[in-house]
Amino acid sequence: MQFLSNYEPKMLFINRLITFVRMRLLKTIFDFYLHGSIHVALAVYALVQMTFHFFHLQNDNPMAFFAFFGTIVGYNFVKYDELVRAKKLKMTIERKLIVVLSFISFLATTYCFFQLERQTQFVAVAFLGLTVLYTLPIFPKLGNARNWAGIKIYIVAFCWAGITLFLPIINADLALSHDVWLKFCQRFLLVIILILIFEIIDLKHDDASLQTVPQRLGEKKTKLLNLFLLIPFYCLEFLKSDFQIVQLWVNLVLIVVIALFTLFASPKRSKYYTLFWVESIPFFWWVLVLLFS
Repeated sequence: MQFLSNYEPKMLFINRLITFVRMRLLKTIFDFYLHGSIHVALAVYALVQMTFHFFHLQNDNPMAFFAFFGTIVGYNFVKYDELVRAKKLKMTIERKLIVVLSFISFLATTYCFFQLERQTQFVAVAFLGLTVLYTLPIFPKLGNARNWAGIKIYIVAFCWAGITLFLPIINADLALSHDVWLKFCQRFLLVIILILIFEIIDLKHDDASLQTVPQRLGEKKTKLLNLFLLIPFYCLEFLKSDFQIVQLWVNLVLIVVIALFTLFASPKRSKYYTLFWVESIPFFWWVLVLLFS
């Protein structure tokens, strides 16, 4: 009996220790998944797949994976370049793994790039130029576009909408029709709306010189603006030449979800609120489309 009474507390301690180690391991993997930009790359991949669906295109793996791996490379370059150049980046194990991931993704992006049509390659290079302009201080007196007051949000939205819509359309040799431009405007608005949620969360940490929308309007007015932008985002669907009723219901569910994320956004929220949940919205939209189509 004495042996059993000593054994049970030890086993309880060991079980708790194993649970703790497992949770720490899962959190480490999950953080690497987010910090390595895999999650945001999946959001881009989902929007490319939606382009295939809406315009009745065959699945184009080189195009989809070019967008996926290119996003990993681009986002990690944007996030870590300035810290590396300023020598403020401590190379932890996670960051070393992100470098490896980025290098592998760069090789995959290069391979997929050469599988694209020539005209698509030219447009892709143009978007690469925007990414470089956004990241590197090409104009010493002005700095990089990332720090230009009020410009960042539009460059990011343009790149997302262009890469996920124009590139697949051009690669399929389709014309930039009325419906394509409507979808571009809709994607552009979606990214603006999601970025505004990010900016609300980052309100306490963003440099005042960035002049983000919440810094200029305040948290409450930014939320109202975001809710207002959901109206044209939804109404654009009515202007399509072949709009479907089911898509109106799908988009209605989507804007309700986005509205809730907007209303509950706060600088007090955890980073996971945006890095995981808000960035899941494009993927969630794709799943809705697949379920109801």
